Amino acid sequence: MFTVPPELTQRYETQLAQQNILTGQRPHYHKWLRYYLDFCNKYSFASTDRQSLPAFQNKLRAKHQPESLCQQAKHAVSLYWETVSPATTELRPTVDTNTRQGVETRSAAHEVREHTFHQPSMRKLPTERLMSPPPPAKSTLSPEERRAPLQNDPMDSAGFKLTGASWVSIYDGLTSAIQVRHYSPKTLHAYKIWTQKFQTFTKSKDPSSLSMDDVKGFLSFLAVTKKVAASSQNQAFNALLFLFKHVLEKEFGNVEGVVRAKRKPSIPVVLSREEVDRIIARLDPPYALVAKLLYGCGLRLFECLKLRVQDLNFAMMILTVHDGKGQKDRTVPLPQALVPELQAQLDQVARFHEADLAAGYAGTFLPSALAGKYKRAPKELAWQWLFPAMTLTLMPDTQEYWRYHLHERQVQKAIQEAVRRTRIPKRASAHTFRHSFASHLLQANYDIRTIQELLGHSDVRTTMIYTRTVRSITLKEAKSPLDL
Repeated sequence: MFTVPPELTQRYETQLAQQNILTGQRPHYHKWLRYYLDFCNKYSFASTDRQSLPAFQNKLRAKHQPESLCQQAKHAVSLYWETVSPATTELRPTVDTNTRQGVETRSAAHEVREHTFHQPSMRKLPTERLMSPPPPAKSTLSPEERRAPLQNDPMDSAGFKLTGASWVSIYDGLTSAIQVRHYSPKTLHAYKIWTQKFQTFTKSKDPSSLSMDDVKGFLSFLAVTKKVAASSQNQAFNALLFLFKHVLEKEFGNVEGVVRAKRKPSIPVVLSREEVDRIIARLDPPYALVAKLLYGCGLRLFECLKLRVQDLNFAMMILTVHDGKGQKDRTVPLPQALVPELQAQLDQVARFHEADLAAGYAGTFLPSALAGKYKRAPKELAWQWLFPAMTLTLMPDTQEYWRYHLHERQVQKAIQEAVRRTRIPKRASAHTFRHSFASHLLQANYDIRTIQELLGHSDVRTTMIYTRTVRSITLKEAKSPLDL
C-alpha cells in the first residue's frame, strides 16, 4: 500500500472541508484515495487520467464491495481530481512496506471494549458497518469535464443507458423494502449479492429499461455457464422477483424457456449418538452447551445464539424460540440433563450483567423497536443474551457501548475444530446436530408430524427428508388402534 505525501494529504483534507464532507467520513475518503493511487500504480494508470475510474470501480465490484461504497469511492476520486491541477504530473507515492498491497474490501470496523467473560480466547470478529454514500457535493469541474468519461455510454431509443448507469437508488430501495417487511438481515444480504450479480450481468444497464429478457438471460447464464446448484438458481429467482415487484414496481412475467439447474436429491449428514458425544467432549465452554442445545432441542444455530434469559422456563421444562426462520415462534421440550448446566450459565450471565451495569454500559440489543417502547428493557436481566459476546460494541452515532450475543462464526469454527480432532470422517457442522436430532427421534419411532412441529417446518415434506437418513422399521402384524 502506498503512503500519500503529507502535502497532498493536507490539500485533500482542505478540499474535503470546502465540500462540506462530514468529519466522521473524511477518514474513509482518505482511505479511498490511498486505494485509488495504489490501483493506478499497480495497473499502470496515470492518477490524473479520468479513464482510470471505471476500471477502479470494476475492481471494487470484483472484490464484492457494495454499490454504496463504490459510489463513495467514486466521489472521493473526483474530489482528488479537483485537488490537483490538470497539469500536475502523475503522482508516485512512496511504498509503505508495513501494509499489504491491493484494494481492501472491508469498511471501518467498530471499536470494541473487552470485558472478562469466562470463555476461551478466540480471534475477535469486528462488526463491520457499511457507510452510506454522502450527498453529492457541488463540483468545480466544467460540464464538459464531468461528462467526459461518459461520452461513449450507449443509449437506447428511449434515452436509457445500456451500460454504466447508477444503481444506488436500487440498493437503497431494496434495503427499505426488506426492512419494512421485517425480513431477516441474511435475506437482505443474499438479495443484495444477487442484485449485484444481476447488475454485473446487465453491465449496469439503466434499471428503468430492465425487462424479463434480462431475467431469463441471467437465470440461464447461472445454469449453463456458472453451473450453479438448483437452490442457488431458485434463490436468484426469488431475489429478482422481489426486486421487480417491490423495488422496480414492474410486472414479473412468465419465465418459461429458462434453463433450470437440475435439482439433485441430497441426504443430510447425520451423526450417531456416540459421535455426537465425542464432538461435544472436545468443545470448551460455552460452545459445548451450545452444541448440546443444538442436538437436544433441534435448534438452528442462530436460534440458539439468540436465546435470552427469559426464554428458559424450568417450571414447565420448555424452551421458547422467538423469531425463528420465517419469523415463527415455537416451544420445544427442555432436556432434563441440561438443567444444571443451564442454571450455571444463567448465574454466570447474571454476574456478568452486574459488572456491565457497574461499568455503565447502555444495554443489550433488542428486536425491532422494543428499545424505544420499553426504555429500561435493554438493561433488565430477563432480556440479556444466554450466550453474550465477549466484547461490547461501540455505536459510533451515540458513543455508547451495547452488548451483542456470541458470534455464530466462533461457534462454527469451534465445532469444525472439534470434528477435526475427533477424526470423524463426516462433513459435520453446527447444523448437523439439528439433522441428528430429527433422525434420532424418527429412529425412536416418533411420528413425523411431531418432529415437524419441533423443528418448526412449515411443510411436512421438508421433514420427510429424514426418512432417508434412518432404516425403515415396519411391523408385519397389523393391530387396531384400540389395542395399542
